[in-house]
Amino acid sequence: MDKLKMHTTDLAEENYKKLAALFPNAVTETKDENGNTVRAIDKDVLMQEINAKVVDDGQERYQFTWPDKQKTIMLANQPIAKTLRLDREKSVSRNGTRGGGH
Repeated sequence: MDKLKMHTTDLAEENYKKLAALFPNAVTETKDENGNTVRAIDKDVLMQEINAKVVDDGQERYQFTWPDKQKTIMLANQPIAKTLRLDREKSVSRNGTRGGGH
């Protein structure tokens, strides 16, 4: 029997790899809050590479924001290692019988 993969993919890592493959000049390193060297994308170099108008915070535009929105987005992109499992004793089938039925 094959074991299930019990966590989601890391979307931020996938997006980083895509950007790094498309724009290798924008790849750089920086220090995190603990002083460790981490990978990063240089926004200014990326903007030069795509040579397009990029909306900056100073420009007026419609936004849907809330406190800690950036933190929420980062948490949503992290992989999770939780899953729902079937509990046959507590399960109820469509016709109301215990045990899950078929």
